[in-house]
Amino acid sequence: MRLRDVLSESVVKPGLESVDKEECFEELVDLLVRGGCVADRAAALGAIRRREEQGSTGIGRGCAVPHGKDSSIPGLCVAVGTSEAGIEFDAVDGQPVHVVILILASVDQPGRHVQALAEVVRLLKLPDFPRTLLRATTPQALLDTIAAAE
Repeated sequence: MRLRDVLSESVVKPGLESVDKEECFEELVDLLVRGGCVADRAAALGAIRRREEQGSTGIGRGCAVPHGKDSSIPGLCVAVGTSEAGIEFDAVDGQPVHVVILILASVDQPGRHVQALAEVVRLLKLPDFPRTLLRATTPQALLDTIAAAE
C-alpha cells in the first residue's frame, strides 16, 4: 500500500496550529471532514480518543500516529500535519511531536488499517524522512516528500 495514494492536498497541512494532542486530533479530523472523507466528526474523534486512552500514539523521534476505527468511516482516511514549534503529545520519549500522521478506517476493513499503519511506521523509521517532511512548507511539497520516500 502506498500512503501517497490515499492523500490529497486537502488533507495535509504543514504548519499545524495545535499546541496539544487534543487540538491536533481536532485540526486533522477537520481536514478529513472538509476533504469529504469523514462525515461524522464526533465519531471520528471518539475513535481516535478511545485508541489514545490505551496508550500514547506519540511514538518518539518527534512523530505521532494517532489512529482509530469506527463504523461511520467509509474506508481508509489519512491526514498529515507538521508543526515546527512542536505539539505536547505525551509521546513515549517525552519530547514534543513535529510530524503527525492520523489514520482512520472502517471497523470492517481492519486489513487496510493495519497496512496503513505498517507503511507509516516504515516511512517514519527512514533516517531523514521526519526532518524532510518538517521542511515542506506547502501541501504539495509534503505530498512530494511522501511520494519520493515510497
